[in-house]
Amino acid sequence: MQRSATPRVYFDGAAALPPDPDEDPGRSRRWRVLGWVSVALSAMLVVGSLTAYGFWRRLDGQIVRENVDDKLGADRPPKLNNSINILLMGSDSRQGANARYGTEQGERSDTTILLHISPGGDRAIGISFPRDTMVQRPSCKTRDGRVQPGGLSMLNAAYSIGGPACTWKTIEAITNIRIDHYVEVDFTGFKRVVDALDGVEICVPKPVNDPKAELRLRAGRQVVNGDQALGYVRTRTGGLGDGSDLSRIKRQQQFMASVVKKATSQGMLTDPAKTYRFLSAVTKSIKTDSRLSLSVMQRLAASMRGLSAGKVRFVTVPVEPYPPDRNRVQFNNALAQPLFKAIRQDNTLPQDNPQPKRPGGGPGPAGQQAAGRPGQAVPPNQVKVAVYNGTTTDGLGQRVADQLTEKGFQVVKVGTTKKAATARTQILYGAGAERQAAALAAALPGHPPRASAAAKSGHVYLIIGRDGANVAEARRPVPKLAGEIRADQDVCAGT
Repeated sequence: MQRSATPRVYFDGAAALPPDPDEDPGRSRRWRVLGWVSVALSAMLVVGSLTAYGFWRRLDGQIVRENVDDKLGADRPPKLNNSINILLMGSDSRQGANARYGTEQGERSDTTILLHISPGGDRAIGISFPRDTMVQRPSCKTRDGRVQPGGLSMLNAAYSIGGPACTWKTIEAITNIRIDHYVEVDFTGFKRVVDALDGVEICVPKPVNDPKAELRLRAGRQVVNGDQALGYVRTRTGGLGDGSDLSRIKRQQQFMASVVKKATSQGMLTDPAKTYRFLSAVTKSIKTDSRLSLSVMQRLAASMRGLSAGKVRFVTVPVEPYPPDRNRVQFNNALAQPLFKAIRQDNTLPQDNPQPKRPGGGPGPAGQQAAGRPGQAVPPNQVKVAVYNGTTTDGLGQRVADQLTEKGFQVVKVGTTKKAATARTQILYGAGAERQAAALAAALPGHPPRASAAAKSGHVYLIIGRDGANVAEARRPVPKLAGEIRADQDVCAGT
């Protein structure tokens, strides 16, 4: 029998909800993002809905896209929640306008960053991967369609073998983190974006003179243009740091933090002309996968409205010397694996500042959490959830409901579905309950939540399928990583 185009599921005493339990839970809500400048996309909201749509159309037409789906393979990590993971790459190509920077053959990923945006868009963390890290690369398709066997190599070799798709596949393989999207920018594009911001503020401890990087800077706080900025993030011999790739990564993170801070400043957000000039420079400068659509960009802009510079942080994957070659590094797994696990499960990542305390010892107003307030998590006691057993196992719904109650959730109903057994467990939510659904998904990893127009406003629905609903044990946050950089900190801090 042919299934209805708009299937509905009925519950005992509950409203009808449209999603089919057998439908791919990720298909209807795959969010994408515009790379490390994504926090500025919300600025388009100041332009006005109808006019902004025309601007969006123009911006969309400037983006170069590549279909990489057939190069990623089927053996990929599962998607555990509604967070967004974007692979950001800086290409060192010397083709075209980039020829002035040398005659090196081929392309490598000069910079590799995994940008993780938490469910609801309330915070983000950029994780840098040193290019000289020795990793076990999986087999990849080359640009001409051949298959290159996997093996031990430096991380940046993946790009030269199979382009963005091979780097994407490699990062997924070594972290077990599902990546949603990639964004690539080359030298010329990087300069264009900086110039569209009218320069970016940096701070250097002493004068810099590096003819090879075409870089001359005075000591102290200053604003650099595109050419100077490119030299600043690339130099190894200008006396900044110790000349290592790790030192250069730290400088790149400081620069990106300054970009985020300026792109989200009031001067940018309240000036439509500046906003459009900046976004136009970005879209002319990037290459992405083909799934980044106009509608997805618009949804992202709206969902990330509460993301401020203070909620954007940058860290480097913990590494240690690679014994066979001291010029290379490898993961320090004791520190790196907990970080990767936290990203996969969207744990509470380490905070830069403790919550303020009241005299009695409890959290003060700044530390309190409120449902639906941008930038704050929703505690379980503010999540109303209806639990429905979609299987033939008697009592399963009540058992899961009891476990959720022990975790502090408000279970408002326990029932069963009025149709055949459900294949997959689903978390559905009504208007205004996105963050509440994210809180439930954190307790039930492996089941990304989905919006439902027919769901009751402010409520979350758990439909238990044959794959079960295992309530996770309490997870410890990752220990604070040394050297974190926050986008709202002073550029001269630590200089």
